[in-house]
Amino acid sequence: MANQHDIRIKVLSQEGACAAGHKVGDEWIITGKTMPAGLCPVAFNACFPHVRVLQRGGGYPWLNHKEAGRTICTDPENTVAFEIRRIVK
Repeated sequence: MANQHDIRIKVLSQEGACAAGHKVGDEWIITGKTMPAGLCPVAFNACFPHVRVLQRGGGYPWLNHKEAGRTICTDPENTVAFEIRRIVK
């Protein structure tokens, strides 16, 4: 798709013991629909709705920065928070 934007997923915070070993500062770049290597499938599942919105030019105007969204992993005892941001070229 010609209008599709690249996306950066970044770990903002991590509590407990992430089973995948994700830690603050870890980043992945998505250039299509494929899950990036090294990103836990459960985390990718949580991030994917935001990825698709931002890839196709959508945003979150009620947030301070409409180019990014945030989500957390679904593990309630070992919370990992992610920022999903459109890469503006």
